[in-house]
Amino acid sequence: MKQTLKVSIAQINVCVGDLSGNTEKIITAIAKARDEQQASLVVFPELIITGYPPEDLLLRPRFLERVEQALQEISLITKGITAILGVPRLIDNKLYNQSVVLQNGEITATYSKHHLPNYRVFDEKRYFNAGSETCVIDVAGVKIGLLVCEDVWKEQPIQATLKSGAEVLCVINASPFRLHKTQERQTILQRQSSQNHCPIIYCNLVGGQDELIFDGQSLAYDNTGQQIFQAPIFESGVYPLNLPVKTAGQAIAPIKHSENKTIYNALVLAVRDYVQKNGFHGVILGLSGGIDSALTLAIAVDALGAENVEAVMMPFRYTADISITDARKQAETMGVKYREIPIEPMFDAFMNALSDEFDGLQRDTTEENIQARSRGILLMAMSNKLGKMLLATGNKSEMSVGYATLYGDMAGGFAPLKDVLKMRVYALSRYRNSLGEEVIPDRVITRPPSAELAPDQKDADSLPPYPVLDDILQRFIEQYECVEDIVAAGYEEETVRRVVNMVLLNEYKRRQSAPGARITKRAFGKDRRYPITSAYRKEL
Repeated sequence: MKQTLKVSIAQINVCVGDLSGNTEKIITAIAKARDEQQASLVVFPELIITGYPPEDLLLRPRFLERVEQALQEISLITKGITAILGVPRLIDNKLYNQSVVLQNGEITATYSKHHLPNYRVFDEKRYFNAGSETCVIDVAGVKIGLLVCEDVWKEQPIQATLKSGAEVLCVINASPFRLHKTQERQTILQRQSSQNHCPIIYCNLVGGQDELIFDGQSLAYDNTGQQIFQAPIFESGVYPLNLPVKTAGQAIAPIKHSENKTIYNALVLAVRDYVQKNGFHGVILGLSGGIDSALTLAIAVDALGAENVEAVMMPFRYTADISITDARKQAETMGVKYREIPIEPMFDAFMNALSDEFDGLQRDTTEENIQARSRGILLMAMSNKLGKMLLATGNKSEMSVGYATLYGDMAGGFAPLKDVLKMRVYALSRYRNSLGEEVIPDRVITRPPSAELAPDQKDADSLPPYPVLDDILQRFIEQYECVEDIVAAGYEEETVRRVVNMVLLNEYKRRQSAPGARITKRAFGKDRRYPITSAYRKEL
């Protein structure tokens, strides 16, 4: 009986729909695994040829034909090695999410995913049919049982595969990142490997895809439930593994990172991949001297390099001198191109044009919104002319309660902080400064936050204190707690009802907002699908 199996885990970063580019990356990884790492088996993530999630591309017959051609092309270079990779395949007019085995230039076996997730960001039942058969293959004398992603969380496919003779389980995955997901995976894999006395290879996708982030962190467990391998987080690569088959391996301590480090690096990856995969050569953003734009600038520079980032300060009569000073200081520290364009002339032009329409009416948030929209017009014009993507700088707290201007500061192609609550913005800013030079001026972090759209304006004039607001939002949005439960946790009922009402009233704004990186279990977008037109708030 073979004691160990030489495996390469190809945790690679692909782009949805880039069939030729993805195929080239797969072929390169197979060659590396076989020729450099001397592996008998190379394992790729779920739906790696198409990228995940391909969504309605799967409904296009020509797309599926091209996928099949790519699979055949990849199979030709598998002489001397076994490759397991994920691909959508049409069988008898039914589409399946498959794990496909390529050996010696041929497709030798397939396994169709049994459990199709249809919750949160997943809607696989829209596209795929569920499989029911097991698949066990021989690789260098070792019996490998195939599973796809969610199947390893369920008992039925595991037990059926083991009964079919599997000595090792090989699970291919496209499991998106969110806080605490790593611990959940490790708990499941440890339990399944120890209870079933079976080693597990877990290969996960890495990279940003629209609002989703895939963290990699591929894993392996021996037949006693010990973790023996963990690939780096957020890093593409082909990682060698000597997998013990019937004996215990050398246990390793799970690699742990602080929450702020993990979230920050996730946002950097999300920005880099969204910008580059969409063909932009850089980004532009409004730098206000406030903490949200300051953190967004730091993320953008770390993702793309200072030479590919531009910042624009757009002062108005209410902009504090220290805001301009701090924006200049950060731009200089981070080495980005920086401009100052006052919006006073634009604002005055709009007000003159609307003078007859506004005659006799009191000033209100309309004038504040015109300021924000003047800035949005400037930024979008520069984005168009320079070919650089505009990053929106709003955070989840503001998005939740509508404390943002549609077509103004909400304008942009991507919103890095869309799923980041305000107090986490502060924590991430402090984390970034802890890495070396203080890139975000300390005063930006310590001064009271303000939109600076009115004299002496402070966020606290319109909103509860952010620690209170964020906890209420987290309970209502992420934990689905009702008003009564939140009040029972110690918050004033009037405050809770006001916050919840603002959340429900502003769905129309969020529906028109830029996509943003998902880091929590309930982000705006795919995760949370609420009606715009709804009277439910009257029932609260």
